[in-house]
Amino acid sequence: MDPDWRNKDYQWHLYGEGMPYCMKAETIWSLPPEVRFSWTKEAELAYDLVTGLIKMKLWGLADSKENWTDLDYIKAILWTKNSLSGRVQEHWKEDAFFGYQFLNGVNPMLIRRCSALPNNFPVTDEMVFSGGPYTLVEEMKKGNIFLCDYKLLDGLTPNIIDGKQQYMAAPLVLLHKTPDDELMPLAIQLKQTPAGDNPIFLPTDSEYDWLMAKIFVRSADFNLHEINGHLLRTHLLAEVFTVSLMRNVPREHLLHKLLLPHTRYTLQINILARNHLISENGSFSQFVASGGEALKTILKRSLSSLTYSSLCIPEDITERGLEAVPNFYYRDDGLKLWDIIQRFVQGMLSFHYESNAEVLKDEHLQDWISEIFKYGFLSRSSTGIPESFTTVAELVKFVTMVIFTCSGQHSAVNTGQYDYGGWMPNAPTTMQLPPPTRKGTTSEERMLQALPNKGQTAKAMVTLWLLSDLGIDTVHLGHYPDADFDETTPYELMRAYQGDLQALSARIRLRNVPLKFPYTYIDPVVVENSVTI
Repeated sequence: MDPDWRNKDYQWHLYGEGMPYCMKAETIWSLPPEVRFSWTKEAELAYDLVTGLIKMKLWGLADSKENWTDLDYIKAILWTKNSLSGRVQEHWKEDAFFGYQFLNGVNPMLIRRCSALPNNFPVTDEMVFSGGPYTLVEEMKKGNIFLCDYKLLDGLTPNIIDGKQQYMAAPLVLLHKTPDDELMPLAIQLKQTPAGDNPIFLPTDSEYDWLMAKIFVRSADFNLHEINGHLLRTHLLAEVFTVSLMRNVPREHLLHKLLLPHTRYTLQINILARNHLISENGSFSQFVASGGEALKTILKRSLSSLTYSSLCIPEDITERGLEAVPNFYYRDDGLKLWDIIQRFVQGMLSFHYESNAEVLKDEHLQDWISEIFKYGFLSRSSTGIPESFTTVAELVKFVTMVIFTCSGQHSAVNTGQYDYGGWMPNAPTTMQLPPPTRKGTTSEERMLQALPNKGQTAKAMVTLWLLSDLGIDTVHLGHYPDADFDETTPYELMRAYQGDLQALSARIRLRNVPLKFPYTYIDPVVVENSVTI
């Protein structure tokens, strides 16, 4: 392929100041045919969309601005692809389930071990351990205290929907690992700055004070997860990896052959997302608190705080101090998957590059990483992203991260969206009232007024159902349907890779048998090769 032709077809475009660059293409029709959806994928997406819209119309909810008057009414529209969303509806109020979701829900990326309380979160032993037998200092020393901090959402002006101001908290959540290995919430502060009108909510508070605090956390989690964990860290980065590959690495190059399956459909799905989901008048703006301006600010803040190590699950787990947390299936499955991918990549690349010198002098490789550094990470060396490759080991690590990001990581943050968000009170996309400023002011009626209204709920459910749908036009991880390698060794490595993935899948399915909430999102049987939805 002539590189000039390639660079003309695949051009960079500034999506927004402080955000990763994207592919220059105003509509899906301006994409090169080789990266477009198949007819099957197009038809399937259209069918799902129409099905979802018909369901909304049948419920008579699509344009409703009425608030819910009873949570039981929401049950009537909870259509279950499986039993998990139904189980979430049964357990969503429980503290143990609230804690569990930080590990195995759709956003396992925020929780970290807490060795010292942040200055802006003045929790005391009196508040959380008044009856003994613990103290915060002792439990922190033992590694039993954890923190979730939503500071990236601080000071944002949420969306206005149907002429009505929406609300979003920027909470701090303290959790405790109990002797029976449950992760229980100890304290919630809904705004970042301690003040008299920013109380610290506790499990000992009245039922609705405590439940409302947890609901505001779950809503903040939805907003941060969608923009940082999902959109930026999988969709937008996958696009950067793809555009740079297409521009800089010829088809006959091993890296192109190795990564091509991990680019499938990504450019088209991202254009659809930019044009219809997160655009100024896209569907996000109709039911998500962070739609509109806030979305851009969260993207900028998220990119400026993004690090290479946080994209590499072995380093990320260590850096967050989560090596020993029990029942952390995202970590267990993710680390095993990373190892399997790394072994495969190591075999493929060391077969091709026999020395570091060969990596250094490969201009295609160097151009690929150079553009990723420049256009994906805005030339910020503080991210730790390499500007060039000097060794085979550096290359192996980076390519492993790319494949893991486009496959296992995207599945982990995408596939469970309807499971955990289909029951709206567990993941409200917006809040219609501001966070409470004192205790004793929340009732069931006030909670129902604060939750998304009927129209917002219906739109969110249809969107999450669409985004979680694993289509029939799917190529799963480890499959190279158009493989075109020159020697037999890559095929042998591929067979070993597929065997390792099958073994991991069998282990995961066995582990899941007794679990109330089976963790399936990194099972290779459901993990797609690329970001396609």
